[in-house]
Amino acid sequence: MIRLLVADDHPAYRRGLQLMLDGSPDIAIVGEAATGEQAVELARSLGPDVILMDIRMPELDGIEATRRLAHAGSAAAVVVLTMFEDDDSVFAAMRAGARGYLLKGADQAEIERAIRAAAAGEAIFGPQVAQRVIAHFASGGGSAAAAFPALTEREREVLELVAAGKGNATIAHELMISLKTVRNHVSNIFAKLQVSERAQAIVKARQAGLGGA
Repeated sequence: MIRLLVADDHPAYRRGLQLMLDGSPDIAIVGEAATGEQAVELARSLGPDVILMDIRMPELDGIEATRRLAHAGSAAAVVVLTMFEDDDSVFAAMRAGARGYLLKGADQAEIERAIRAAAAGEAIFGPQVAQRVIAHFASGGGSAAAAFPALTEREREVLELVAAGKGNATIAHELMISLKTVRNHVSNIFAKLQVSERAQAIVKARQAGLGGA
């Protein structure tokens, strides 16, 4: 059973999702949040597998809530479910650590498919959003930074140094952070790049232009 947390400040929309997913045999809503702060708190206390996260919410927006969960090492996969399809929103969510991005016009089958894909560790985008991502890279927007949009800025810095062949201790010294923090960043990078060892991460990073060819 996939444990789902719904974060949206509109009660009627949360209720609609609840009714929509009520008959799903493998998805159970375990909590609802009306603000970004509540989403972060409930994610920590309930341990959901997937979070459907709106962007515009009181107290804390969905992108910042996603970023905080990623920094805290949350295992929950965030799928943004919003009305906004502009490039800034899409790529900000991806950089914050979101695993998926859907528009609120998505139908039941699309939402359920996204939840299951995110729970399985896949990245998932609605058709309109996928077209924008493809267009972004096709137009030359896929810089080295954009090549790994799920990475935080600090994780990208660490990956750059990993790709340059530097060890954890050297990275800790250069970035003036603890060795434990470097190890945590490297672990998160491996998970987001879907690799199991340093050599594989270096290959992917160098193919994207990081750390020298």
